[in-house]
Amino acid sequence: MFDIEELISKKKINQRIVELGKVISNKYGNSELYVISVLKGSFVFTSDLVRNISSPVIIDFLIAKCYYDGTSSSGEVKIIKDIDINIENKDVLIVDDITDTGYSLFEVKKMLQKKCPKSISTCTLLDKPARRKVNINPDYYGFRIGNDFIIGYGLDYAEKYRNLPYIGKVKKK
Repeated sequence: MFDIEELISKKKINQRIVELGKVISNKYGNSELYVISVLKGSFVFTSDLVRNISSPVIIDFLIAKCYYDGTSSSGEVKIIKDIDINIENKDVLIVDDITDTGYSLFEVKKMLQKKCPKSISTCTLLDKPARRKVNINPDYYGFRIGNDFIIGYGLDYAEKYRNLPYIGKVKKK
């Protein structure tokens, strides 16, 4: 079992998402923005983020699996569900929960580039550069964090704790 220490409060998350929404809105203006949410972890973040983007938003979802035992990455990324919309010659924003090893964001971006979008940017709630295994960094991120295992606000441990309204650090007993 473990304890959970609040690392980033709901209030700080909300404030940062408003800031991200403004920056992204300023970049895209009145252009349509195709937001691709990487499930499952990013569903809470994506929902709050798109409500803070003033540009016209078209949203779709894909499922990419990289973590297989709950805490560590296999390094192999599988696309379980692809997007349904056509992104050819469109501005695309990939939204994910965390950039950790970078495997999933790297592979998702590479896969979407094959669909010939006009542009692709990336946005993650959390950036954990200490664990990066591939050369990718999010264009936008909410918070840079250390090497802790975190849960909440969409992020899980064995499919649990996604419903926490804050980001929590797992502390083993």
